[in-house]
Amino acid sequence: MRARPHTAAAAAALIAATALGLAPHQAQAAPTAAPQASSQASSEVRLYDIPGSGGITLKGNVFTPAGAEPGRKYPLIVFPTSWGMPQIEYVAQAKQLADSGYVVVSYTSRGFWLSGGQIETAGPADIADVSSVIDWALATTPADPARVGLGGVSYGAGISLLASAHDPRIKAVVALSGWANLIESIYSGRTQHRQAAGMLGAAGYLTGRPGPELQQILGDFLGSKLENEQAMIEWGKKRSASEQVDRINANGAAVMLGNAWGDTIFPPNQYADFFEKLTGPKRLEFRPGDHATAEATGLLGLPNDTWTNAHRWFDRYLKGERNGVDTEAPVQLKSRSTGGYEGYADWKSVGTGGTEKLPLADTEHVWANVDSGADGGVIFLSSILDQFAKAPPVASIPLLPRAFAAVWQSPRYDRERRVRGTVRLHTTVTPTKGDGTFVAYLYDVGPLGIGKLVSNAPYTFHGKTPGQSFGVDLDLFSTAYDVPEGHRLALVADTVDPLYIEHNPTGARLTFSSPRTDPSYLSVPLREQ
Repeated sequence: MRARPHTAAAAAALIAATALGLAPHQAQAAPTAAPQASSQASSEVRLYDIPGSGGITLKGNVFTPAGAEPGRKYPLIVFPTSWGMPQIEYVAQAKQLADSGYVVVSYTSRGFWLSGGQIETAGPADIADVSSVIDWALATTPADPARVGLGGVSYGAGISLLASAHDPRIKAVVALSGWANLIESIYSGRTQHRQAAGMLGAAGYLTGRPGPELQQILGDFLGSKLENEQAMIEWGKKRSASEQVDRINANGAAVMLGNAWGDTIFPPNQYADFFEKLTGPKRLEFRPGDHATAEATGLLGLPNDTWTNAHRWFDRYLKGERNGVDTEAPVQLKSRSTGGYEGYADWKSVGTGGTEKLPLADTEHVWANVDSGADGGVIFLSSILDQFAKAPPVASIPLLPRAFAAVWQSPRYDRERRVRGTVRLHTTVTPTKGDGTFVAYLYDVGPLGIGKLVSNAPYTFHGKTPGQSFGVDLDLFSTAYDVPEGHRLALVADTVDPLYIEHNPTGARLTFSSPRTDPSYLSVPLREQ
């Protein structure tokens, strides 16, 4: 039997709290009296055993404002932890929020570390846990039932969005680096995102106890068991806030969404689509980086734009402060090239400079099962390099072997092109086998032929008739990138990428063509110059 790191986790929580100048108390099981006010000038933290749904225990901590007055109620914020993270994840942010007048409860999500139960992957039990934690907080702390907020990063973000569809007490949500559509996140283009799913599975086994349903899904997904594809899709839909957006809108919570352009676990497109369906107060922020890197420094207590705006969001919709966050443009984008913020009225307004349509007239033949050298990079590493060093994955476009990579290029641009939003590919494919996968890459190509990756997306098909053509419409992952004057755009398609599981039989070949009656093209949304 695997040993559980009870002592280590408890010690880590105490060390983290002490490092922040806090005075944590001994963990207790569901106390009935509110914590006593701290005599110090800063907020107070205590560790608790919190009753979850179904009789399990969730390990949590509670921050209360300094000098909390008897009988006074404070707005409540609940933070479920990220996938594989213990309850100390939000200590720095929880303290800052408590210092500004909030009761903050953070808890380790079920199935991880010392919390009870098994990993349900944002299933019904996880959503019920949120309501149980709110019930407990209202009974145990000086929390105001009329001012309840919910937030988190990654897994905590996904749980928060789903919980807002089920618990009308939740008035504000901050969901950072999360998902709204689980299928579009790790199975976009009907293609398994190998590295993303593999990382999540490995982290789940290392830090928690995956339930039998998750074990089955992971095995089917990574094992490409297509006979179970529909069951996997239905499982994902039940865990997607996009499927419950009507309930979220009916409950009326103010929702702030934040993500990174290069998120290799939860790509930005699905968040943007979900944002457009929300009818209540809402905000969407996209920045350079990969999964959870945009808000990572804030978790360490360092200055961070994402968390600054998260605090402003809670202050506006839980405290009623007129801080201007609701009067700013609801869509805030930071370009990967310039680092400056741009505001838009909605997602549809991104790319207001019109759309440039690049014809893909040449017919290209690509042999499958060989990596041409055009790749989407490595999970986390590549987009972090882009975030901090503006160094995305590169490829020498002239040297790509044309037997294994289809290449189309635009003319050299006489002025800068500011790509904003979602680039769309329309083409015609003729396979020699019934199944197959290709990956489309968009590159910014400089004078020496070195291409910097702008975006990519995979596409998989099954059950096609060999030799019979079919149309493909593929959305690449949304981005904000400036192509310099004198550069050109290049579209590359090949059949192998380490990020994804491919389904190309041995000896398969794909032909990309542009019929006169249905020309192939690349649609590139641009910002006004």
